[in-house]
Amino acid sequence: MKLASAEQMRAGDRLAMEIFGIPGPVLMENAGRAVVEVMAHRYGLAGEGEIAVLAGPGNNGGDALVIARHLQQLGARPWVVLLVEPERLQGDAALNLQILRQLPVSLEVVTEVEQWQALQDRLQASRLAVDGIFGTGLSRELSGRFQVAVELLNRFPGPVIAVDAPSGLDSDHGRVLGAAVRADCTVTFALAKPGLVTFPGRAWAGTVEVVDIGIPPAVYDRLAPFKELLTAAELAPWLPRRRPVDHKGSFGHLLLLAGSRGMTGAALLAARGALRSGVGLVSACVPRDLLVIFATAWPELMTVALPNSPLAAGAEDLATVQAALAGKSALVLGPGLGTAPATAELVRQLYRTPGELQIPQVLDADALNIMAAAPDLLTEPPGPRVLTPHPGEMARLLGMATAEVQENRWQAAAELAGRHGVWVVLKGAGTVIAAPDGQLAVSPTGNPGMAAGGMGDVLAGLIGGLLAQGMGPWQAACLGAYAHGLAGDLLAAAGGLEFGFTASELADRLPAAFGSFTKI
Repeated sequence: MKLASAEQMRAGDRLAMEIFGIPGPVLMENAGRAVVEVMAHRYGLAGEGEIAVLAGPGNNGGDALVIARHLQQLGARPWVVLLVEPERLQGDAALNLQILRQLPVSLEVVTEVEQWQALQDRLQASRLAVDGIFGTGLSRELSGRFQVAVELLNRFPGPVIAVDAPSGLDSDHGRVLGAAVRADCTVTFALAKPGLVTFPGRAWAGTVEVVDIGIPPAVYDRLAPFKELLTAAELAPWLPRRRPVDHKGSFGHLLLLAGSRGMTGAALLAARGALRSGVGLVSACVPRDLLVIFATAWPELMTVALPNSPLAAGAEDLATVQAALAGKSALVLGPGLGTAPATAELVRQLYRTPGELQIPQVLDADALNIMAAAPDLLTEPPGPRVLTPHPGEMARLLGMATAEVQENRWQAAAELAGRHGVWVVLKGAGTVIAAPDGQLAVSPTGNPGMAAGGMGDVLAGLIGGLLAQGMGPWQAACLGAYAHGLAGDLLAAAGGLEFGFTASELADRLPAAFGSFTKI
């Protein structure tokens, strides 16, 4: 599903008017009518009580005036709070104010904070409230009467419907600009917006409904590239298909380099995620003295001992690892590997050495921390590289604070991918996937129950398994992130709680997650 920035939507409106000749009032009429249709479907319009409609100074306010008119025509009891002097409205918004004034709809003008005092009780007594104050166009923090309006809406006891985007929310990035409306439902126009589906904005937008307002699809071709919201319907065709004549050799052979003393669990979880991915074979290069742990943990996991590395993989065993790579179709580096100097040297050599190592690699955990110490080595790798950092690891890779990464997740993922020519899976609430060519996507799956140790190890193994089956890095990253979160959602639904399940249990739900794709 395409995600459009505020600038792209402004351009889309302009192109619809200039190239296709669709008048602005028609687009505004379509938008307001669509919001009312959603309101009628979700909440009903019959019954006692007024509907408060808050209208701001721009086109979002104009949409709100159309909404009030259609509510009145359908027999509801809207009343409008206009947060700007009427004479300051321009264009299509001014036209719709002129029309509304011919109807028996109560209109209150609030241009000073003190004027809210007389309206608070009426607002609180209304049955529904519509936020048509700012929508997607805001880029500054709220203040004055607008901030008070947002605070009052957030204390409103009934459902709040946001028009296009909750006022006070940066619709491009999901940041709260000082204060923002916490909506029960956001009705957004034409295309969804990035800030509505990534945190923290996702928590403020409530349920997001995307409605058609009559912009021709050909307009969107002129506005690409778009960010993407991953959906099961779009991902389902990417799932590897199996023919009756296929065998284990048909679905690739993944090699893991993971685990060290005290961290064998991370490696085994990566193996578990890989084995649940559908890959045909999985082998692991493991420190010599830890071989028995790996050899007895999973009967399906094959092992290669590193003879010169008793407790942690080291550069002394580069030749052994290179020999093990013969015939493999992908490599996962990092879960539980450690960051000792000899280990770091091995990781760097494997990342950059051509030949067999042109095969796709997944770098996670300690491999990322090793490369963060010399990030220039990431640039122009000899083969596809998928990096799977959590926000802390991303911060180290980019040389910034973790909080800065979290405030700019889209930009951080895009910067790392573009700077080094790699694919990036920035984990967290709303996992962001970035490609070196500028493609960006976000996964809507996952829940707080996944805030537990080992989840990232499972994801690294899963993406590695998909790569080993011949999937491209963009497809493997997107499908892996979505299926990983979906497996967590299935666990939460089965248990009725978003906590208490483990990474091992999530890995074992991956076949069920993939199975849900086949029903589409």
